[in-house]
Parts: sequence; structure tokens; C-alpha cells
Amino acid sequence: MSPKSPLLTVSNLTLSRGGRQLFENLGFALAPGELLLVRGPNGAGKSSLLLALAGILRAESGEIAWAGDEPPALHLLAHQAGVKGRLTLAENLNFWAAVNGAGGLPADAALEAVGLGGIGSIEAGHLSAGQTRRLALARLLVTPRPVWLLDEPTASLDAAGDALVARLIGEHLKSGGAVIAATHDDIPGATGTLEIGR
Repeated sequence: MSPKSPLLTVSNLTLSRGGRQLFENLGFALAPGELLLVRGPNGAGKSSLLLALAGILRAESGEIAWAGDEPPALHLLAHQAGVKGRLTLAENLNFWAAVNGAGGLPADAALEAVGLGGIGSIEAGHLSAGQTRRLALARLLVTPRPVWLLDEPTASLDAAGDALVARLIGEHLKSGGAVIAATHDDIPGATGTLEIGR
């Protein structure tokens, strides 16, 4: 357990999908300011774990206990970017701010922060895979939420994109946020690693 009061405690978690057990009796804790890396081979259940933590999948058994009476507001950045191709970059971010609540960076500032400054008026369908991932990352910035669940956050990114992810996560941790990232890559600042499916 972390010396800080845990924001999340997972105990004896067992999860199956499609009739196949992915993992059983999984346990860990996460406190504010911590980055937990989830590692394992493809198909081990990394993405499914994030979906269970977000309340989208139901675990077979075990407990997911968030501090407080209810789970905190969180961001889930999944494999699918959640980008609408017929909307401009700025319209995509404004849409997410309207859905999730404003209070973070304005769309133009968020785009600048992820290296997409100056192109907020083009349709998102014209972006490359790496630019689309950057736009998805910008969504984290327009609505502040204490917990980020990130599924392969560096997918489709180059070395500069990898550094961007590390910087965004580092800033979030310094502000008291917490991150769980399912990834095959190393992300600086990790405070723990959870291996599943080995």
C-alpha cells in the first residue's frame, strides 16, 4: 500500500471476457501523484482492466474501491481515439468540454500544448494517426479530471510524441492527479508496475 491515502484499492479482482479468464485475484493500490504501468502480452487483459476500472466492464469477482462515496471523475483514453472526423479539431475539443465539463484549457491552448497549434480549424478526418492521437491527448487538457486511465497512450507517436506523453503525465502527477497506463513502452516517473498474463 502507498504511504499516502489510496485513491483506488483493487482487491482479488477476477475478470473474464468471451468465456476466457484474463486474470484472477489481482490486487493493487493507487494514490494521488502516482503512475502505475500495466504490462503484459497482447490479449492479457490490460485494456479490459482499464474498462473495468472505468465501470464499463463488470468483474467476475473482487472489489474496486475508490476513496470517497463515489468513483472520482476520470478520463479513459482507449485505443479508439473518440475523434469525430467531420468536426474540426477545435470543435472536437469543444464537444468533449461540453460533455465532460469545462474548466481546463481552451481548445486552442490545448491544441498548442500537444503540438497541433494553428490547425484547429481543419477537419479531424484529415489528420495522420499520430496527429489523431495528439488530438485525443488534448481532450485530457480541456476538462480537468483527477484520474487518467490510458490505453497505449504512445501508440502511433514518434519520439517527440513519446516525450509529450511523458510531459503531460508528469504535469498531471505534480498537480496531484493519478495515472494508470497500459503500455508496452517505458514512461518516466512510474511509481509501480503491474504485470498481468505472465
